[in-house]
Amino acid sequence: MDKVFDVIIIGGGPGGITAGIYAKRAGLNVAIIERNVPGGAISTTADVSNYTGFKSIDGVELAGKMFDHVSSLNIPFIWDEVKKTKLIGDEKIVECYQETYKAKAIIIAIGASVRKLNLKKERELLGKGVSYCATCDGNLYKGKDVALVGGGNTALEDCLYLSNIARKVYLIHRRDEFRGQDILVKELETKNNVEFVLNSTVEEIIGDNRINSIKVLNKINNQTSNINIDALFICIGRGPDTGMIDEDVKLNEKGYIITDENMKTNIDGVYAIGDIRCSPLKQILCACSDGAIAATKAFEYIKTSARKLKSN
Repeated sequence: MDKVFDVIIIGGGPGGITAGIYAKRAGLNVAIIERNVPGGAISTTADVSNYTGFKSIDGVELAGKMFDHVSSLNIPFIWDEVKKTKLIGDEKIVECYQETYKAKAIIIAIGASVRKLNLKKERELLGKGVSYCATCDGNLYKGKDVALVGGGNTALEDCLYLSNIARKVYLIHRRDEFRGQDILVKELETKNNVEFVLNSTVEEIIGDNRINSIKVLNKINNQTSNINIDALFICIGRGPDTGMIDEDVKLNEKGYIITDENMKTNIDGVYAIGDIRCSPLKQILCACSDGAIAATKAFEYIKTSARKLKSN
C-alpha cells in the first residue's frame, strides 16, 4: 500500500468517512486510518432516528452503508492504530503500530469516548436497553420507564429530554447535589414523571436478552433496592482521547481540539472534526458536516501550497 498521501484521515466514523468521500471527489489521494470498526460509535447504537433521510435505521446498518459508499470510491481503509503524529511542517507524519505514513494534510476524526459504569452486563446489553445517548435512543422508549445516571449539565438536559418521552424517569446521582446548573435542576423538579434517586449508585444491571431492572445502592443507609426499567441511560461524561496527537495541537480546558469554523486547528494543514473538536453538539449530522468542510478546506490548502511551491 502507498505510504504517502495528499490527505490522511485519522478515524473512520461518519465524519471521517464523509471527509474521505469529499476529498476523493476533489481528486485527492486520501486514506482513512481506523483502529476498530467503520462507523465509530454508531456501530454500537441500536437505533438511529435523527439522521436525515432515515426515519429509523440500525446503527450497524448505517455504518455499513457508509463503509460501502467510501469503499465504492476505492478509498483505502488502513486497519491500524495511531501511535503518534508529527504535524508541524509541510510533511505530516502519522506513525502507526504497523507502518508509518506521510501526508500533506491531516484530518483528525478520532471522536470522544463515553465514560462507562464498568458493570458486568453493561457491554452485553448495549443496544438492548443500555445506552449512552438519550437523544439517539430515547425515542425508542416512549411511554416506558427509564433511568438515567449522571449529575452534570448534559445529564440534566438529557433527563429533561427523556421526561417528554418516557412515562417515568429515575435520575440517579451519587451525590446529594448536582454538578449541573441550578436552573436545570429546578425545571426537573417541576416534572411529575421525574424521580431523583440521590446519594445512590447503580450496582448491577439485571436482564438476559434485554435489561429489565437495576440494583441501586443507597450510600447513606447502605441498603440496595431494585428499580424496574426498560432502559438505562449512562451519562457520566465523555472524554477526548488525544494522547497520540501532536502536543502542538491546541486543546481547550477539557482536552478537546480547538478549531475555527473551517475545522482548521492552530497548525496549517491540520483539521479536526466531529466529537473530538470543541463544538456545541455531538451528533452524526454534525460530524458529517464537519467532514465535508474539512476535506474541502484541505483541498484548498494543498492546492495553495502547491502554487506557492511552484512560484518559488
